[in-house]
Amino acid sequence: MSVNSCLTVFSRLLRHFNRRSTRIPACGFFHASPGLLQRHNEAASLDCRRNVSSNSCPPKSPDTSLFVPVSVKTDFAADGSVGVELSQPLNKAELLKVLNRFYKRKEMQKLAAEHGLDARLFHQAFISFRKYALESTHICVLISKLCFSGHIDDIYPYFLRHAKQIFPMLDCMDDLRKISDLRVPVNWYPEARAIHRKVIFHSGPTNSGKTYHAIQRYLSAKSGVYCGPLKLLAHEIFEKSNSALICDWMMTFVDPSGRPAAHLACTIEMCSVNTPYEVAVIDEIQMIKDPSRGWAWTRALLGLCAEEIHVCGEPAAVNFVRELMFTTGEEVEVHTYERLTPFSVLDRPLESLDNLRPGDCIVCFSKNDIYSISRQIEAQGRECAVIYGSLPPGTKLTQAKKFNDPDDPCKILVATDAIGMGLNLSIKRIIFNSLVKPSINEKGEKQMDTISTSQALQIAGRAGRFSSNFKEGEVTTMHRDDLPVLKELLSQTVDPIEIAGLHPTAEQLEMFAYHLPDATLSNLVDIFVSLSQVDGLYFVCNIDDFKFLADMIQHIPLNLRSRYVFCTAPINKKQAFVCTSVLKFARQFSRDEPLTFDWICRHVSWPLSPPKNIKDLVHLEAVHDVLDLYLWLSYRFMDMFPEAALVRHIQKQLDDIIQEGVRNITRLIRVSETAATESAQKQNNRPTGGQSKSAQHQDVTIQTGPRPRVKSIMDKSLAGRLVRDGLLTPDLLQQLQKEWSEKQNSNFATQSSPSTIHNENHSGGTKRKKK
Repeated sequence: MSVNSCLTVFSRLLRHFNRRSTRIPACGFFHASPGLLQRHNEAASLDCRRNVSSNSCPPKSPDTSLFVPVSVKTDFAADGSVGVELSQPLNKAELLKVLNRFYKRKEMQKLAAEHGLDARLFHQAFISFRKYALESTHICVLISKLCFSGHIDDIYPYFLRHAKQIFPMLDCMDDLRKISDLRVPVNWYPEARAIHRKVIFHSGPTNSGKTYHAIQRYLSAKSGVYCGPLKLLAHEIFEKSNSALICDWMMTFVDPSGRPAAHLACTIEMCSVNTPYEVAVIDEIQMIKDPSRGWAWTRALLGLCAEEIHVCGEPAAVNFVRELMFTTGEEVEVHTYERLTPFSVLDRPLESLDNLRPGDCIVCFSKNDIYSISRQIEAQGRECAVIYGSLPPGTKLTQAKKFNDPDDPCKILVATDAIGMGLNLSIKRIIFNSLVKPSINEKGEKQMDTISTSQALQIAGRAGRFSSNFKEGEVTTMHRDDLPVLKELLSQTVDPIEIAGLHPTAEQLEMFAYHLPDATLSNLVDIFVSLSQVDGLYFVCNIDDFKFLADMIQHIPLNLRSRYVFCTAPINKKQAFVCTSVLKFARQFSRDEPLTFDWICRHVSWPLSPPKNIKDLVHLEAVHDVLDLYLWLSYRFMDMFPEAALVRHIQKQLDDIIQEGVRNITRLIRVSETAATESAQKQNNRPTGGQSKSAQHQDVTIQTGPRPRVKSIMDKSLAGRLVRDGLLTPDLLQQLQKEWSEKQNSNFATQSSPSTIHNENHSGGTKRKKK
């Protein structure tokens, strides 16, 4: 046998042993290259670290605040004297004293703790047991007899039995811990482990061509799947390949003969880990650490059944992906790319919208700022394109084409960070309107934080793309104070990725429900996360959105698997109409009544009229999301959501209506302002007790869509100039006016000096910096 053949056999044996976390004996029977032995040693070292971290740590203590007691029925006696012949006459007052003495005994509390009843559970169980003992004739007579002829500690077995009845998880804690053990997620995907996959990492910054090379291999394969973070990205890949079908969450290409091709483009949550492919592309792999969605990248990377896995992302993820692939016994081939065109950070901020030039893109982090800035730009007689996250993909692409078209008068783009992924835009200069973005922390709480280096590079990299009209990009900020912060962000290296997200699967929750049949789905997930154990490579993703939907549809009779699917639906829980739609969908589904095209048309009041103001536009976006939800569910329950083709057709029409609204967005804002002004004037004309007319007119608020835009009668020109120049935001101006009005109402306005007003304005400027 040749040396190469020996190495091949050894490599296969090595992968075989690695998959089972075993060790190869240190003997001299094999001779291998230093590189192969080094990879084996690294894999063995990783396994040792994992075994040490998992075996040396004691089982995770459950969060007993999540244990919800189950009600236990009592056998009420019609005659309180039943059992007198077997014991002393029943005296419930004496019995209560005995039970209270039992509760206070330290020995009983210690014994209960050994059976999983901490102080909190022990107290809850005793309250329930005492009520049960006083109301149940059988146990009441039994305890009386024990206290008469035995010892008070003899009550404990009956107490423990009752505690396990109201807290059934105590009796199966070991099984629950095994089910929620998430330390080896590679074993969840036996189909992927049964084949030898080749993993190719395309590493590079934005505009380096990494995704392009992966897509070329994907298109040349006999079968393939593209998994991206956004519908927009999947839509773009689809359009590049062919335009035979309208796409939504999942898109199947067709060949020239009209037959479906074996290629799929979808959002990463939609990919199947059971379907075999020749090539799979996982885009934006750095999102594997995302607190909410990271589990989808972990699932795709570990579970896709493809001969070749092409992973695209930042260099910060290379070592982590390589480490994950050691656990599967698969090697990673890394292709490194450099940015094709340079971009530079300017030394001067924009400061005023008067300084805008063709090819500029102002990046905001809220839809409200989009409305405000686009209104100010068009007030100068300029036309701008608008792109933000909740717009349908078709509308985003239309706005992008309008901005990219050299013959179109629209040369300015106002967008959120939605442009950071998936759109090829002809941008010369990126202008950060702010560097603060709302985010969700590890506890699921919303907070305002400065964007990360990764986010800053992702957005700044949209300037001067290789395929655009501008071969060099520029980056700056709107405000002078933000520019040094931006320079510092862009000069830093991206922190290496060290953890990947996980999420409990439907199968795991079904096994949990078998042991805890009376628990709600929300409570099941809470207990699962409380007991779950992960090693150093993983974390459990935030499940607040899942629990929100679980609580919302808890009263609707659904089996656990269907309930799980509804709870994983990707919706914006801030949109009331979308949440109401989920409820109606689930209720109709529970009746086993298909959601027909006529039903969905009645629900969304189709046909819909073009928007007349910003409020109407926001509602149309919510309706589009509801139709998206229908299509998403149609892939899971085809028999119950059978009209996907018709829904897709009206969704395309709705997209056209929304596009028309976005094209006229300035007019919609103006109408909203006028309506809000009239409403505010009517409100201010109503005298209130203890408030003079002059005080009433100190605060006049004008609503601009969902965001208030403020104009003040006091010093109009100065306020308007401060807002136009970006020195003061409309929100802060409203807050200042509110404070001014409060001082007027408290009769301190006459005592205010010019220096006081100056200090208030200075305070407002400080708050803007923090924001």
